[in-house]
Amino acid sequence: MATLNSHYLKLKAGYLFPEIARRVNAYAEANPGAPIIRLGIGDVTEPLPAACRQAMIQAVNDMGERASFKGYGPEQGYTWLREVIAHQDFQSRGCEVNADEIFVSDGSKCDTGNILDIFGDDNTIAVTDPVYPVYVDTNVMAGHTGPANERGEYEGLVYLPITAENGFTAELPSQKVDLIYLCFPNNPTGATATREHLQAWVDYARTHGSVIFFDAAYEAFITDPSLPHSIFEIPGSRECAIEFRSFSKNAGFTGTRCAFTVVPKSLIAKAADGSQVPVWSLWNRRQSTKFNGVSYIIQRGAEAVYSPAGRAEVQALVAFYLENARLIREELTAAGLAVYGGVNAPYVWVKTPHGLSSWDFFDKLLHTCHVVGTPGSGFGAAGEGYFRVSAFNSRENVIEAMARIRSQFSPV
Repeated sequence: MATLNSHYLKLKAGYLFPEIARRVNAYAEANPGAPIIRLGIGDVTEPLPAACRQAMIQAVNDMGERASFKGYGPEQGYTWLREVIAHQDFQSRGCEVNADEIFVSDGSKCDTGNILDIFGDDNTIAVTDPVYPVYVDTNVMAGHTGPANERGEYEGLVYLPITAENGFTAELPSQKVDLIYLCFPNNPTGATATREHLQAWVDYARTHGSVIFFDAAYEAFITDPSLPHSIFEIPGSRECAIEFRSFSKNAGFTGTRCAFTVVPKSLIAKAADGSQVPVWSLWNRRQSTKFNGVSYIIQRGAEAVYSPAGRAEVQALVAFYLENARLIREELTAAGLAVYGGVNAPYVWVKTPHGLSSWDFFDKLLHTCHVVGTPGSGFGAAGEGYFRVSAFNSRENVIEAMARIRSQFSPV
């Protein structure tokens, strides 16, 4: 009989978001008339920018003519897209990032998991707590951890608590770690990192020969000019960091799938024999072998994000969701809840009231307000007692959801 990858059996019973869907579906079936508003999973609701749609339509037409038809494209992405990304996202901000260091993909979620293919099994891995579950689960799947304890913490991972006391920005590890996951603006807490904070991490990584996996999927929501959008704005980062970005949340590509990863050619890691190997060459080899590239049609749509019309439309989308976040933050504060994030990020992190657990608060909101959020405990042990509310929804739904919650929780 064929055998399984036993590491999958160490995973907790259900990934966070399917478990949310299971509970919501069960409640909806039992209460078919309940007007449920979903502010849980961070999926966008507003239409794709017109500039992107028009570019995709033109690309479809290109596929209908022999002269402009495209078959297999480069696994790393078309040069014209990589060049505009390098110029507008990085070089315009003073970052030394070249087009051939950018790898276009179908999602930063995929890339943050797939990057483990090229790193060894003997690395010490640090994650923040709470954390985006994909970082942890993909390491479990790859066999980099032992079993989970009763708190859901996996043996072999170094957990870095992010709390209200440290501003939801993790302190440097007291021990040496090899791989470090950082996400700013942070999912789930909505916290941001200053240049000084990121410089400390870069200095740590360079001192210890560590690699930072920097998830910048929400950088477009940064409006404070003092905050960095990229790890590559920090001196020394080209020697110790990989950055993941996405078109999902800024341009609404959750259903069309396009993202990219930046791997500097100056990033070096150690082989088992002690030799030093450029990480870029291994990631390039991995992508060439296991990935066939993002479709021409979608890449043309992503290219349009950088056109004058596309930039204006994307900025309007980001502003729309940030206004939702402001409303959520202010309304929940007025309801007497302790609220964090939601300023330079699309997520609001809420302290559950009256000592309720994260899942108890989830059930209470679902049953009394018909509003869905995300239990903080699903992001890690330190997320217990917190709750994530997403700004990705229509304005009408956000206003209605906040009115329902205020009716239940406003102080008397």
